[in-house]
Amino acid sequence: MHTFQPYPIDTVEINPFKLIGKDWGVITAEKDGKVNAMTASWGGMGVLWNKNVMNIYVRESRYTKEFLDAGDLFSVTFFDEKYRSSLKYLGAVSGRDEDKIANARLNINHDLNVPFIDEGNFVIICKKLCSAPILPDSIPEKYKEEFYPNGDYHTVYLGEIIDLLAR
Repeated sequence: MHTFQPYPIDTVEINPFKLIGKDWGVITAEKDGKVNAMTASWGGMGVLWNKNVMNIYVRESRYTKEFLDAGDLFSVTFFDEKYRSSLKYLGAVSGRDEDKIANARLNINHDLNVPFIDEGNFVIICKKLCSAPILPDSIPEKYKEEFYPNGDYHTVYLGEIIDLLAR
């Protein structure tokens, strides 16, 4: 296992557009002692209810959604480019069918009893504040056609950032 250090949130200087949208992250959650993860390139960070927060978006069909719905904690781990093929793998297969974390040659670590991927270099640990489905009637038609041709809509999860870790 790698050694991670707490990273003071007041000193974070990242570009969330690059970090989330280009570099991608891995959402990880645990349910009944089992961990599942998925690659994500949609999300954001900011402040809501006087709390530092992260929002993530997960389709109804994703197995990880069951884990997010079952618990109050999740993580988002970010990686060096050399892990791109592992991230693609995590996004392409389902944890319903296999131990995709192990098959991607990745390992699970924990902070505050929250699982994250050990090979990452920056981790955001979150406590779920709320979640809400993105309703089809609230989406412009052109985005429904482009992103939801099969009606597999997203749920947004809002998490309070309770810890940041850096390797």
